[in-house]
Amino acid sequence: MGGLLILLIVVVVLALIAIGIFNNLVLLRKRCDSSWAQIDVQLKRRYDLIPNLVETAKGYLKHEREVLENVTKARQQAIDVTGVKEQAKAENMLTSTLRTLFAVAENYPDLKANQNMLALQEELASTENKISFARQNYNDVALDYNTRIAQVPANIFATAFNFKPRDFFELEDVAEKKAPKVSFT
Repeated sequence: MGGLLILLIVVVVLALIAIGIFNNLVLLRKRCDSSWAQIDVQLKRRYDLIPNLVETAKGYLKHEREVLENVTKARQQAIDVTGVKEQAKAENMLTSTLRTLFAVAENYPDLKANQNMLALQEELASTENKISFARQNYNDVALDYNTRIAQVPANIFATAFNFKPRDFFELEDVAEKKAPKVSFT
């Protein structure tokens, strides 16, 4: 009778440990989802600013139509992609086209002084900072999650319940690791 009680206690303790491990994995996966949602919020804000930026610049950059079209195209591609790696690649392209737009805009003093353009530039700079913080947070949470599903004994549960590692939101091109220059002053 005493041996059966000890066995029952051991089984209950092991079941509680297993439940704790599973719940921790679920919590970490949900944190990854939440962190990714925060990136999405900031990217949408960025995407909403870009048409206003292009429209403001359009009147001044009549001979730079290709630059404006490239920004618009890159924005749409960034909106349409899914997945962390694809999103990072599209964001790299969008950042590059924005960098080109700002470089071209430097040649137009009236555009640089336009109050609407200055306000958009400030809003975009703020949004870029928020995106950077959201990416950092996501990568930190993804690191915690990936580490946890690789550790024993959680890796057993991760495999059994199909917990897959998360990709990091990384910038691939060294030049693209710099924020786009948004100063017109």
